[in-house]
Amino acid sequence: MVFGKLCRTESRRKKSVTMMVGKMNRKRVTVTPLEEFLEKPPEGFTVEDLASGCRVHSDPERSLVLIDDLHSCGRNVFFCSSLGRKIKVRNLWEYSATRSSLLSKRIYLLVSAHEENTAKEARGSYVMSIDGCDPFIKWQMERGLDWTISSVTGESYRVDIDLSELLQSSEVMTCDPTKATPVWRDAYFTLKYYSDAMFDFSHWFGFSNRAFKLRMMRAMTT
Repeated sequence: MVFGKLCRTESRRKKSVTMMVGKMNRKRVTVTPLEEFLEKPPEGFTVEDLASGCRVHSDPERSLVLIDDLHSCGRNVFFCSSLGRKIKVRNLWEYSATRSSLLSKRIYLLVSAHEENTAKEARGSYVMSIDGCDPFIKWQMERGLDWTISSVTGESYRVDIDLSELLQSSEVMTCDPTKATPVWRDAYFTLKYYSDAMFDFSHWFGFSNRAFKLRMMRAMTT
């Protein structure tokens, strides 16, 4: 693959920080280096080489991609059918369709790993995925979305869904034992609901902004 060859040098530079998901449930949450994701796309994804970079295709029936187009390894990467990190819906039908996708598909998001308490350049970019069908994930997502709707006074609102604790609480290790556990950033996505209501003061003044977190939950044993 052309893109894979172009990224080989960059991959070597980041080899020491390649992430491996240890004992964490691999189906519930996965973390894959971006270069590896593009060179060996998972089931349901294909990568098309272009003169200016590559285009990533996904199965919309199985995957919900929330990754914005980006520039990596000197090439542009375009994600077809992606809604982007900030999902915008303008009516009940669009909201219902988006909610259904969040609760029934695997969600893909681009995150970055950093050294603890530093603003230096990220170790690397990674594609995080979570299984929206997983009972624990689905329950938390449903509860968070319902809470958001019931807690806002206006018709328009925005809610940030924070996935960072799914990464921080998981048993993710680096190949280099001298490297500390990374701090994950950009592990979130936003749902924005815009209505055509006039004088929606709560939204205008930021009173309808909400946020909730998804956490790693384990089944109880007896």
